[in-house]
Amino acid sequence: MTTDTALDGDLKPAIVASWLRRHPDFLADYPDLANELVMPRSNGSAASLSVYQLQTLREKNAALETRLAELADIAGDNERLMQRVHSLMLALLQADSVEDTVRRVVARLADDFHSERVRVLFYGDMHGLPDETWLLREPRGIAGLPEFESFLAQNDSMAGRLAQPKLQRLFGAEADDVRSAALMRIGDDAMLAIGSADPDRFQPGMGTLFLKMISTTVGSAIERARKVA
Repeated sequence: MTTDTALDGDLKPAIVASWLRRHPDFLADYPDLANELVMPRSNGSAASLSVYQLQTLREKNAALETRLAELADIAGDNERLMQRVHSLMLALLQADSVEDTVRRVVARLADDFHSERVRVLFYGDMHGLPDETWLLREPRGIAGLPEFESFLAQNDSMAGRLAQPKLQRLFGAEADDVRSAALMRIGDDAMLAIGSADPDRFQPGMGTLFLKMISTTVGSAIERARKVA
């Protein structure tokens, strides 16, 4: 039956539907109709209106429960990340030099955050740095890092898949093994990079709040260590 087919006299389905939308409590006065009306189902035979409403309610409840479970998982992950950032902060407060600071950073990221590859690239003040494979130096400063010009200009953390020149500069011979990465600017002197073989570990759409927290924590710790020295 279409909206152009008359019911009793000149009454049309469209008019009935419009009237019912304006009077949603109609069936409260005529409850017997709820059991007589039928609703077509795309995945099965027709059902009474009451059965249809019950099934719809169950489907909505199931969807809500699934969403609540997802939110609970996200909240749990965020809480664990906060605990790790807090542990990193406490560890850096105990550092008594720039070398001690950067060593603690790399150790914590590897142990607590399960980071596969960590690189710290200094292009500013390099006094007091250790000789390690994970520590890179660029004595020419920003001018010697054309691959990161746009990143350094925006002064923000990023996550996702890095272009090959960036990967090569940061990870060298291991660049082909890095499928996703997180990149953070550390003050005005350095960059901190975390590389992963998992292409989904770091994604462009992921929140960068924790990356910013790590960046700020490490930058403040290095600045503090320099003042103490």
